[in-house]
Amino acid sequence: MAGQWVAGFRSAVISPFEQIKLAEPRGFRDETVRQTLVLAGGGERIRVRLTNRYGRDPLTIGATRVALRRAEDAIVQETTREVRFGGAGEVVIPPGGEVVSDPVELAVEAGAELALSLHLPDETGLATFSHQPVETAYVARGNQVDAPALPGADEVVARFYVSGVDVSAPDGTAIAVAFGDSWFEGVGTTIGANQRSVDALNARLKRGWVVNQGIAGNRLLVGEIGEHALARLERDALSVPGVSHVLVHFGINDLGLPGMAGEPPATSDDLIAGFAELAGRVRGAGLKVLVATIGPFAGAIYPGVSTPEGLAVRRVVNEWIRVGDGFDGVFDVARAVQNPDDPDFIHPDFDSGDGMHLNDAGARAMAESVNLADLGW
Repeated sequence: MAGQWVAGFRSAVISPFEQIKLAEPRGFRDETVRQTLVLAGGGERIRVRLTNRYGRDPLTIGATRVALRRAEDAIVQETTREVRFGGAGEVVIPPGGEVVSDPVELAVEAGAELALSLHLPDETGLATFSHQPVETAYVARGNQVDAPALPGADEVVARFYVSGVDVSAPDGTAIAVAFGDSWFEGVGTTIGANQRSVDALNARLKRGWVVNQGIAGNRLLVGEIGEHALARLERDALSVPGVSHVLVHFGINDLGLPGMAGEPPATSDDLIAGFAELAGRVRGAGLKVLVATIGPFAGAIYPGVSTPEGLAVRRVVNEWIRVGDGFDGVFDVARAVQNPDDPDFIHPDFDSGDGMHLNDAGARAMAESVNLADLGW
């Protein structure tokens, strides 16, 4: 019999009211939102986590259903289950709040694609969301949570109001959190194909799994797109049920994004101090921490991102990461994906086309840079 609830899926969220976002926020009124959630690991039962973390008004969820996904917006109808909260089909989530559903009797396996359907009967205001999940949500008029498919639905590459799915799994199930930016969230990989670096890493594992808490544009030090890493560490990594290891990938946005506003990049001293604090807090919580080197971005097509100053800081910080003794492991993403003829650039075979993000092959190379022995599973 399963002995504990652990994270089977996670989705890090941001505020729709932030000044900078990589996707347009939106709200809903009398609409059904059907979203695909790909489980990193399975269990005998599930429970769903919904969030109104950045909402300014109470959020009413009129009805919730979960089913195995057949394809796109279509579900395997015989697997449909009602999701209830404290025994009720409707739940109101206060501003800043999160709810965890009652257990749902649906056995799932690693890699299972869940279709989560939410009916939002009232005006929601702008939604708490994941802005670059590399997955499509389907939005249809009215309450269609039980519909076998949603023909004519709007398609939106974002995820709304979902923070995770827990699974009931055996005691000792090993869980890691991929805590970072777009190189974890998957920007640059094929939408809907599950080719993110975290997906590729899970495919390598014989036991245990990694849940994805990447936020595109997220920084280690400054909360510009999503709360910065040190601010969200407790919520998005340390408190994840079942976690034993935290994999860290930050730095590109601290070095590149300031240039878009004509500001200088973070200094090497500030980044090193930030990484050291983050690692110390993870280890202080009794967990293991694996830190990635900062990937190349010299070919970035975005104005102001690639600067000699930022690239020079990258090299200094990477050498510190490689020889640092404050981590339980290092995965050298930079060397794994760089162009050997010009290491400040992504290898042409791994470049998504913007000089800053990895394609499917690059994401696999990133995953292969993780030494599985460092996980100790």
